[in-house]
Amino acid sequence: MHAFDFTATDDVDRALRLANTDSAFLAGGTLLVDLMKLDVMTPKHVIDINGLNLRGISVNHNGLRIGAMERMVDVATSSDVARHYPMITKALLLSASGQVRNMASIGGNLLQRTRCDYFRDVRTPCNKREPGSGCPAQTGENRNHAILGTSTSCVATHPSDLAVALVALGASVRLRARDGVRQVELGSFYRLPGETPHLENQLRPGELITDVLVPALPWARRSTYVKIRDRQSFEFALTSVAVALDLRDGNVHNARIAVGGVGTRPWRLPAVEDALRGRPTHEHVEAAAALATVDARPLAHNGFKVTLLRRAIMRAVMNLAARR
Repeated sequence: MHAFDFTATDDVDRALRLANTDSAFLAGGTLLVDLMKLDVMTPKHVIDINGLNLRGISVNHNGLRIGAMERMVDVATSSDVARHYPMITKALLLSASGQVRNMASIGGNLLQRTRCDYFRDVRTPCNKREPGSGCPAQTGENRNHAILGTSTSCVATHPSDLAVALVALGASVRLRARDGVRQVELGSFYRLPGETPHLENQLRPGELITDVLVPALPWARRSTYVKIRDRQSFEFALTSVAVALDLRDGNVHNARIAVGGVGTRPWRLPAVEDALRGRPTHEHVEAAAALATVDARPLAHNGFKVTLLRRAIMRAVMNLAARR
């Protein structure tokens, strides 16, 4: 681990004044500390923001607001969140481990870095870590890598379960910098890798996530999150599906679907959403789910994700449609 300066503050304005391109904010630290130990991230200045008043969980007629410094466990155990947005609760409870959920912040979860082994190993090339150095996952070990949104520069998956649920719900993040506040929809906050995979999101240097805002969506009470992984605890998704259904008189009138574990960012599926309208028979849902992989580009070891994704979507939708 490289040497660094450390400052703790309970004042948002001071935290923003201290921040620059060589600094990093420390919230839960469940990933930052790991990557600093590996020399993947080498900030010269670490700013501890645990004292900032960026907390709170509230639901009203406008929707849900979550402070960026809320711990994952507190959001996961919120009765209001579980009642109005069960897919968020399930996504959080299927994330990481109990110990990590006790420490990790909501803002930090949304900004976590990929778990690609090449990214985490400084002895290997990685365009995300060192632009222009190459992407060995293209021809190397790529079983866990993306099949949607990839480029010749990067095929790493986005790791956050929570982000998948939030993208499905049309959530936004509120960002604060020295010169003001702005709000960005989460679906466009994350960048596709293209030729610049090191630019992972729209966050500007010295900018801080302060809140997550989820719009009101009454029929999101009928929602779920399905995660398929190699083991049942503390494992990242091979594929995951966040689904909300507007089901009336046995017909799907509207749907929200996003998937994880298969994309370079949380992946919304508007074509599948549109195709699901109507009676959710097995054949109808199967045809809709097939649209999810029209643009898939599987690699040598992850072609199984094409079938797995379709079946995961079917499982999530059929289970929700059958729920009374």
